[in-house]
Amino acid sequence: MGQRKASKDGDRKVGRRALLIGGTVAAAGSAVLARDELARLWWRVPGVEKPRKEGEVDYAGARWVAASDANWRRADRPDDYGIDMVVVHVTQGSFDSAVRAFQDPGHKAAAHYIVRQDGHVTQMIRELDVAYHAGNRDYNERSVGIEHEGFVDRPQDLTDEMYEASARLTARICARYGIPVDREHIIGHVEVPGTDHTDPGPHWDWDRYMRLVREARTAPA
Repeated sequence: MGQRKASKDGDRKVGRRALLIGGTVAAAGSAVLARDELARLWWRVPGVEKPRKEGEVDYAGARWVAASDANWRRADRPDDYGIDMVVVHVTQGSFDSAVRAFQDPGHKAAAHYIVRQDGHVTQMIRELDVAYHAGNRDYNERSVGIEHEGFVDRPQDLTDEMYEASARLTARICARYGIPVDREHIIGHVEVPGTDHTDPGPHWDWDRYMRLVREARTAPA
């Protein structure tokens, strides 16, 4: 007890000095964090709304059909979450059944896009928002999800029109966010850590798809 009393004032001086230094560093760090947080969340202030147009799409030629807002999370990507990945899915059903599922609030999952077998592209969630498609929060926040109409065990479902339309879509997404066109950044749902899904399945031709994406990426706009 006596030794503690003798050093008490010295401890307080050191503590004050450390507090001042630490406080300066913490204040600087807090200022950076606060600025970043405000940049992400300014539109959440009551009465302030990030500008959006109803029915607006991110990919020219896509048709807008809104998913249930229970199946995605409002965000401000890429300002709050960087986008560096495209995740390829297969619906395990028809196009219409996938649309119905994504509009069902009880489904709790949806992708940004669905590509039909005839090459038609439907967008159901804006790219700036986080879609619940990958079964992994980190991957959801950093990726755009693309569903493809069909079944993983039916190679005939993977049509030329689907491959070509999807490759053009993926190429535009990669160009928009500076995503490398490689298999580390364009992946299948099966490759997402923790998932129990197998899509796009063994019949998905990755060599063909990546070639088409590269060709579309370098083609004149």
